[in-house]
Amino acid sequence: MSERTTLEIIAPTVEEALQQGLAQLGLTADAVSVEVLDSGTKGLFGLGGRQVRVRLSVNPPPGEFKPTVDVPVEDVKEKPKTAPRSDRKPVSSPKGASAKKAESAPKAKEQKPRPVEKKPAAEEPVKKVERQDHDQLLDTAEEVVSKLIFHLGMKAQVSANYDDASTDDRRSIQVDVRGEDLSSLIGRHAETLTAFQHIASLIVGKQSQQWVQLTVDVEGYRSRREKQIRQLANRMADQVTKTGRKVTMEPMSANERRVVHIELRGHPAVTTESTGEDPYRKVVILPKE
Repeated sequence: MSERTTLEIIAPTVEEALQQGLAQLGLTADAVSVEVLDSGTKGLFGLGGRQVRVRLSVNPPPGEFKPTVDVPVEDVKEKPKTAPRSDRKPVSSPKGASAKKAESAPKAKEQKPRPVEKKPAAEEPVKKVERQDHDQLLDTAEEVVSKLIFHLGMKAQVSANYDDASTDDRRSIQVDVRGEDLSSLIGRHAETLTAFQHIASLIVGKQSQQWVQLTVDVEGYRSRREKQIRQLANRMADQVTKTGRKVTMEPMSANERRVVHIELRGHPAVTTESTGEDPYRKVVILPKE
């Protein structure tokens, strides 16, 4: 009996592999059987993926005898039962002993389907820090930020509190995020964090039906950055005072420019102004006239 003709094809997709195989065999799709040996991978952003591997087997012609599996004769043939010898005396046994023996034999326990143990739901990696006073707006801010971080696949603890500058008419909330490997949430020059904060502010405002000033800080980054900006602003102010020439600082976000303006607001020798357009808007430090 001749073996079935097979052909393995490697291609980007199963469809392309099937087309290539049929073209090489000169057959139609109904004349072959298709087996996907490797479904392949797409890779990251379409790069570094693995192609699919498909095996095509030519179907036997209609009516062709298909071999059956040979079963050993000894496995099929029943063993002859031993006929009782007439000269053998029956062994005496108590009446009903065989029945009792059969009853005493352990019965096969019915295998009941084991109940499927419900695994506890995957614990959400983002934890909200418990707060004594449950304020609805703060709870909403924590919930929104926690869900966004969770969908980014990060683990963190989130806590929200009202800022010192918050009033009844202008609600300002500070959200602190603590955890490990959160540098990607900050990004270069805090661009990612600024975008994340903007999205969270929009969601919180929509859910609470009020305007909310939301500030998100990751591992104290904004505090450290604000301290650096204050120190840099004072150094630049000293330079302007000594040289009498204006100094233009590096491009900053609106929050960082605001830190410079506030820090030098009461300086006796310099004043500040912003110039340019976002995202390249800068603070210029000028000598007072």
